[in-house]
Amino acid sequence: MSQALPPAPSNAPSRDDRTELPRWIEPLLLLGPAGIWLGLLLIIPTLLIVELSLVPSIRPGQVVNPSGLNNYALIFQPIYLQVLGRSLFFALGTTIICLLLGFPVAYWIALMVPKRWQNLLVVGFVLPLWTSSLLRSYAWITILRPTGVLNSLLQSIGLPALDILNRSPAVLVGMSYSLLPYMVLILYASLEKLDRSLLEAAADLGASPSQVFWRVTVPQTIPGITAGALLVFITGLGDFVDPELLGGASSMTAARLIYNQFLGATQNWGFGSALSTLLILAVSIAIALLLKYGDRNTSNV
Repeated sequence: MSQALPPAPSNAPSRDDRTELPRWIEPLLLLGPAGIWLGLLLIIPTLLIVELSLVPSIRPGQVVNPSGLNNYALIFQPIYLQVLGRSLFFALGTTIICLLLGFPVAYWIALMVPKRWQNLLVVGFVLPLWTSSLLRSYAWITILRPTGVLNSLLQSIGLPALDILNRSPAVLVGMSYSLLPYMVLILYASLEKLDRSLLEAAADLGASPSQVFWRVTVPQTIPGITAGALLVFITGLGDFVDPELLGGASSMTAARLIYNQFLGATQNWGFGSALSTLLILAVSIAIALLLKYGDRNTSNV
């Protein structure tokens, strides 16, 4: 009669004998690649810019030590304050234009167009973003130049020609055209999530269409309006192509001034770094305000 042999001893460690990694190791391994990428492309370059902003005057190939805040004091000279003011004017003007044009378009797509056509219309408005910004600017040059399409059309119906190329209106037109899709896309996403039962309830209680719009629709879309306005404003503040090609020499902006300090004829890296640091700080403050008060607005709706 055969007898069962006892199981052979196993050399594999049991689950209790295995060394468990600390809980913080797994999140660190998952976030490590993204953190390295963020550090190499954002944090380290920003620190280098801040360091260069403390150098009084530096050109490529020079080795100097930081010596103070002279570059930041230079920013507050009247000529540079005028440039910063013009940049804020273009960014704020573009934001207002995009909001005034984008809200009706997003409202129409989200609430009035049949569902099956909404995605197609949204893609149609986003299509300009798939083209080069240079191509868009040169297209507007063709339209706005003295012998361009716009003036030819105006003269054909007996109206005087407009001389707006290389002026501020041309910059506003080009920037608004370039940034309008962002505003439409964000506002459409906000309007699509509207609680339509509130709109119907307000109408049933006797509210007029204008009252429903201003007291029900707009408060629900405040987070989308804030996000779209901030995105357009920040992008417009750093826009280089449209002011360069459509504005001419009279439309110097902060982005163009920074470009001239690094790659243009001026080649003053210290002053260019100070301007860059100031813009980074302004954008960071705007984003922090959005993160702080955006959730508050959402909770109050």
